[in-house]
Amino acid sequence: MSGPERPGPTRGGVFAAVLALTAGVLTVSGAAAPPAAALTPPVAFTADSLATYQTNGIVWSLAEANGVVYAGGTFTGVRPAGSPAGSDTTPAVNFAAFDAATGAPTGCALSFTRSSGTATVRALAVSPDKSTLYVGGYFNRVNGTGANGLVAVNTANCTPRPGFAPNFSATVRALDVAKDGTVYAGGDFQSLDNLPRRFFGAVTAAGAVTAWNPDADDPGRTLKVTPDGRNVLIGGDFFTVGGAASHALAVTSAGSGALTRAYAGGFVPSSAVIKDIVTDPASGGWYAGGEGAGGASFDGRLAMGLDTFDQRWRDTCQGATQALRVYRGVLYAGSHVHDCSTMGEFPNQVRKHLTAQSVEDPAMLGWLPDTNDGIGEPVGPRALTVSSGGGRDFLWVGGEFTTVNGVAQQALTRFATAPDTGAPSVPVVSVSAPRSGEVRVSWRSCLDLDDSLLTYRVYRDGGSTPVHTTTGSSLFFSRPQLTFTDTDVVAGRSYSYRVTASDTANTSALSADASVTAAGSASPYAERVLADGADLYWRYDEAGGAFAADASDNDDGGVYANVPSYRSTPSAVAGSAALTLNGSDTYVYSDRLHHYRSPAPYSIETWFRTDTRRGGRIVGYGNNIGTGQGHTSGISDKVLYLTDNGRLAFGVQVGSTSSRPTVTSAASYNDGVWHHAVATQGPSGMRLYVDGVSVGSNATAGNRSYNGYWRVGGDAMANGWPNRPTSTYFAGQVDETAVYPSALTAAQVAAHHDLADAPQGPGDTTVALTPTEDAYVNSVAPNTTYDDNQLASRGTTAYLSYLRFQLPAAPAGQRLRSARLGFRTSSDPTAGSADSHRLVPVTGAWTESAVTYNSRPSLAPTVLGTISGATAVSTGYSVELDAPALGGALGSAYSFALTSDGADSLRIWSGDVATAAHRPQLVLTFGAE
Repeated sequence: MSGPERPGPTRGGVFAAVLALTAGVLTVSGAAAPPAAALTPPVAFTADSLATYQTNGIVWSLAEANGVVYAGGTFTGVRPAGSPAGSDTTPAVNFAAFDAATGAPTGCALSFTRSSGTATVRALAVSPDKSTLYVGGYFNRVNGTGANGLVAVNTANCTPRPGFAPNFSATVRALDVAKDGTVYAGGDFQSLDNLPRRFFGAVTAAGAVTAWNPDADDPGRTLKVTPDGRNVLIGGDFFTVGGAASHALAVTSAGSGALTRAYAGGFVPSSAVIKDIVTDPASGGWYAGGEGAGGASFDGRLAMGLDTFDQRWRDTCQGATQALRVYRGVLYAGSHVHDCSTMGEFPNQVRKHLTAQSVEDPAMLGWLPDTNDGIGEPVGPRALTVSSGGGRDFLWVGGEFTTVNGVAQQALTRFATAPDTGAPSVPVVSVSAPRSGEVRVSWRSCLDLDDSLLTYRVYRDGGSTPVHTTTGSSLFFSRPQLTFTDTDVVAGRSYSYRVTASDTANTSALSADASVTAAGSASPYAERVLADGADLYWRYDEAGGAFAADASDNDDGGVYANVPSYRSTPSAVAGSAALTLNGSDTYVYSDRLHHYRSPAPYSIETWFRTDTRRGGRIVGYGNNIGTGQGHTSGISDKVLYLTDNGRLAFGVQVGSTSSRPTVTSAASYNDGVWHHAVATQGPSGMRLYVDGVSVGSNATAGNRSYNGYWRVGGDAMANGWPNRPTSTYFAGQVDETAVYPSALTAAQVAAHHDLADAPQGPGDTTVALTPTEDAYVNSVAPNTTYDDNQLASRGTTAYLSYLRFQLPAAPAGQRLRSARLGFRTSSDPTAGSADSHRLVPVTGAWTESAVTYNSRPSLAPTVLGTISGATAVSTGYSVELDAPALGGALGSAYSFALTSDGADSLRIWSGDVATAAHRPQLVLTFGAE
C-alpha cells in the first residue's frame, strides 16, 4: 500500500520543478534556491504590455520584417493606445503596418477589399530575405486593383509587386515561404489558377503554380516549411491527404506534396483541428497547436521532432490553442486555456489567454499576461510574432481581445524583453505564537506575471532591516506557503511583522501589519495534533485576508474564498479563534494539489457548530476549487457532511463506480454547540468519531485515487450521496481542521477531544465588536448626513468617517493586550487608496443620524493607528491600534474617526451593509495582567 503522494518528476527537469511547486516543496532558508532575477529564466519577455496602436476589429495574422510588424485581419481603422472605440481613428482596411519599437503606424497603407461580401486578410508571410511580404485572405482588390486571394508586397516601398497574380478560388488562411522563394498556401480553396488544388497549393516567386499538391479533403489552417526545405508541415481540418488517412496533421514532400509522414489512428482526435505550426531549429523541434470540442479532444500543444517527426511531448490542457511562437527556448502560446488538470496543474477555472512553456517540457512557466475573450468567436489571441527594434525584442499579439492585463486595448498588444516594471503582489501574512519562545510568521507566496522565483524579506516591529530573507517559487495555480520561525522573542511581549516580495527589479509594498503576543507555553491541543502527525492543520486564527496558514511543518496553506467571518468566538479550542461560514459560498480550499492513492490510510479531523436544518458539506476532497457553474468538483470523496436532520455522515466513492459507502451517526448534532468530528479510513475500514467516541464504522478500505484539493465549507455533491443535504455548503462555525496521512486510533481521538479545554498558559480572551453607530461627512455637501452602507476618508476634498463601539470591561485579572480594526473596502471602483488614513479619537459629540461636515465633532491629536496599502477593491484588511490608548476607555462607549491628508479616497463597508462579514470589526484581545 502506498500513502498520500505528492506528484513527482515525470517529464523532465522543468516539469519536476512545477510539480514540486504543486506539492509545496520549498526551503525556508533559501540556501538551496538560486537568487531571484528580474525575469525568471527561461522566460525572456516581461508581462508588462506596451503602448501600441489598436484596430477596430479582429487581427488574424501578424508578420515582421526589418523592424516593421504587419497586421492583417477584419477591421477598418487603427487608433492610438488609450483611445476608446470610435475615436481618433485612422482608416486602415484589413491591413496595417507598425513600427516594432514604438507600436505606431509606419505609413504603409494598403486596402484589401471585395466587390461583394466581407473582405479579410487571414495570412501573412515574409520571404527569407525580408524583401517581400505575402498577404493572403478573402479579397479581390488591393488599393482598387484586382487580386484574388494572394498578393506580394515590396517591403521597401509598401507596393504590390506587379505580375504576381495567382487566382485562389476561396480564402487563403495560411502561408509560408521556402528558401527558394516558393510560396506555400493553405485554406478553403479547391482550385488555384483553375487547377485542382484542394485546400493546399503553392506558387513560385513569380506566381506560377507548382506541382505541390497534398490533395487534402478538408480545409487547411496552417503550414510551415521545415528548416531543411525538404518537407512542408501542414495542419487543418482534413482527414485524408492524397487519399491516405491523416487527420489534422501531416508531413508532406516540399516538391510534390506526397505524404512523408501521416498521423492517423486518433493521434489528433477527430473532434480537433490544428490551428498553428511553428518550427525551432535550435531545439530540432516543431510545435503544433490544437482546437477541439469536449474534454476528450485536443486543445493543447504538440512538440514534435524535426528528425523523425515523432512526438516528443503533448500538452493536454483544454482551451483552443490559436497561435504559437518560439523565442530563446520558450514556446509562447495564445489560447484560452482553462483546465490543465490532466497535466497535474490547475483545474477548470477562468480562462487564461497567454502562456509559456519550455520547448523541452510541457510544464507551464511563470509568464501570464492576459487578455479577455473579446469579440467575434470569441477566443482571445489569434496571432503571435517576434520582432526587433530600438535594441529590444518584442512579442506582438493580435486577435479578438478588447482588454490586455485588465486595461482597454483592442486586437493588438506587445511585450518587450526589458524593462520589467511589474511588481509582485503584496504578501498576505499570518502570525501565531504556537509555543514558548517562538513566533511563527507564515505567508502565501506571491504572484508575479513574469517571475516565478521571488525573494521575500520579513521585517519586525517596523524595522528597516529584514530579520529574515528567503526565496520561493510560485505560479498562479500554485502559491505555496512560506514560513519563518522567529525564536528571538520574549513571552508576553507583542511583536508585529511585515513582508515584501521582490523580483530584484521591483519590490511589492509591505504587507499589512500582523501582530501577535509571544506565548509563555504551547497549546496542549495543538501540540498533540502535531505530535500525532497532522500534515495539514488550519487553526483559522487569521484576522482577515485570503490566506489560511497551515500550523504543521508541511506548509500546506489554504485560501479563504468569498470572505467568511473571521475570529469568531467562542472557539472550540482554548486560546484559538473559529471561522464562520455562511452556507452559500464561503469556504476554504487547499492551495496545493494533492494526490491520494487508494487504499492509503488517512484521517480528517475538525470541530463544528451549527443549528442549520439544511445540512452541509463540512470537510471533503474534490478535484476543483471554485464555486461557479463548471468550477465545482466533478469528483468528490472523503467527505464529512451533515444531513438535513443534523446527523453526521462520512462517505467515500469507491473508484469510479457509483458506490458511495457511508457511515452515518444515529444522533443529530445541529444543536448549536461545538462537536469534535474525526473520520478515518485504512485497511480495517471506515470509522466515524463524534466527541471522542466512535459512532459507526464499516469495512470499506478503498476510495477514489485522483488529484485534488481539500475543501472546508462546501462543494458540489452528486445526487448519489446517501441523505444528500439540501445545502452542500455548511452554515455554522468550524475550528481546528486537520488531515493526517494515517488512521488515528480511538485513544488518539479521545485524547484530542479531551484536550480542547486545556488552556495555553494564562488564557487570553478575544472579543469582536461591530459598530453601534457609524457615518461619514462630506465637505462638498457640508449639511448632509451620510448614514448608509459605506464609510469614506479623504483629505482633499474632505471626507471623514466616525465609528462608535461599546467597549467591554476587561475580564477579571486581565488587561487589554492588543486591538485591531478589521474592515473591507467596498465594491466602488475608487474604494482602494494609495494614501495613508489615520484613526484618531473623537472628543466631541455626534450621532450617525445627525452628523454633518458642518456639525462634525472635534478630534484628538492622538493617532490610534494608520491604514496604508489598502489599495484593492472588495478586499479585507486590518490595522493594529494603540491598545494602551483604548485601555483607558474600557467599559464605555468610544468613538474614533477615519481621516486623511491625501487626495485618494478610501471607501469601506459600514456597519449597515447587509453582509455581516463585510462590516467593520474591532477585535480586542485581553491577557493576564
